[in-house]
Amino acid sequence: MFKTKSIHSPIESGDGLRILAARGRGRGAPADRFDVWMANLGPSEQLRDAILANKISWSEFSRHYLKELRETDGGDARNQRIKNHGQKFTLRLLQYLAKRQTVTLLCHCAEEEKHCHRHLLKALLEKKI
Repeated sequence: MFKTKSIHSPIESGDGLRILAARGRGRGAPADRFDVWMANLGPSEQLRDAILANKISWSEFSRHYLKELRETDGGDARNQRIKNHGQKFTLRLLQYLAKRQTVTLLCHCAEEEKHCHRHLLKALLEKKI
C-alpha cells in the first residue's frame, strides 16, 4: 500500500517505509524524518523551479514529470540487451515493497497540497509498470 505525506507531518507507526522522493533533502530536515532519500524520484531541478515560479501549469508539470520518470539515460545507450528504461526498475521495486508493507512517499510540500509530485508518483506506482 502507498501513502503520501509531507516530510513535516507527524511520523506514525503505520507509515511503514518512509521514502523522501525529492531532489533536495531540505535545509534543516533531520535524517530521522525518512528511512530512504531517493532524489531520483523527485522532479528535475529545472521542472521544479518552473512550477514554483508559475512558469508552467500543473497539467504541463504533470506531463513532464511523468515523462522524466520514464526517460532513459546514458546507461541504456551502453547496454544492448538489458535496458533500465528510466526509473522502471526502481518503480517496480517500490511496487514490490508496497505489496508487503506500507510505503509512504514524502516531499517538502504541505500535507494539504494537492498539486504535488508525490501524488503523481503514487498514482503511477499504483498502476502496472
